[in-house]
Amino acid sequence: MYWKQPVTSVMRDFTTKKYRELLIALLKQGYTFQSFHDYLVQPAAKSVIIRHDVDTRKKNSLHFAYIEQAFDVKTTYYFRILPKSFDPVIVDLISNLGHEIGYHYEDLTLAKGDMERAIAMFQKHLDELRKHYPITTICMHGSPLSRYDNRDIWQHYDYRQFGIIGEPYFDIDYSQLLYLTDTGRTWNNQTISVRDKVKSPFEFTFTTTQDIIDHLPQLPNHLMLNFHPQRWDDDYLPWLRELVLQNLKNSVKKHFFVRKNL
Repeated sequence: MYWKQPVTSVMRDFTTKKYRELLIALLKQGYTFQSFHDYLVQPAAKSVIIRHDVDTRKKNSLHFAYIEQAFDVKTTYYFRILPKSFDPVIVDLISNLGHEIGYHYEDLTLAKGDMERAIAMFQKHLDELRKHYPITTICMHGSPLSRYDNRDIWQHYDYRQFGIIGEPYFDIDYSQLLYLTDTGRTWNNQTISVRDKVKSPFEFTFTTTQDIIDHLPQLPNHLMLNFHPQRWDDDYLPWLRELVLQNLKNSVKKHFFVRKNL
């Protein structure tokens, strides 16, 4: 199934206004908002996990957290350890608003493939984040331009030994849950998502956020929606800047995807 709706200058996508519209639509459709931790412990009959990957522009994530508090919904924020993502003040503020905090790990990339160094870094970084929140879930950072897949560290180690109960790419049954991601400033474009993809029997392909809103009645009872808050802005200039930069990144990713599949 394929729906396409052009984004005009009058109706911009990837704005916080559109995000609010999506939250309202999900609530009207009867979805219960659960953090990833809560979903793993006891999934609701009809639930949506909102997952935020905080890659950069961390203040945008705080803005999202305040929006969600206004709707009384709980979501999950995954922070990288790098300064452009991790800010103790912002982590504490988002946590105090009732949201789950997790570790957006990329230690294998940071360690340049050295497994022993990577796991030592993982422990160190997890301990640092746990000064601010009792982290129980993690999620890999895709590192699309890296030769290393950060998930490969778990071929040698077990994250449960670190008190972690779940990682979205290992601990979700995607035959029962629809996963949608805004990677590449679109929704589930397989030629742009280098690693942020899952095996799923669902065949929904959406171009815009409005597509998702319009077809919520046809979607399954369990959803995970992955957002990168740096892509979402109401102010036109930063919105346009992110659009231009993302289009450039997408060109590089497509080149990477084509070469990888030759």
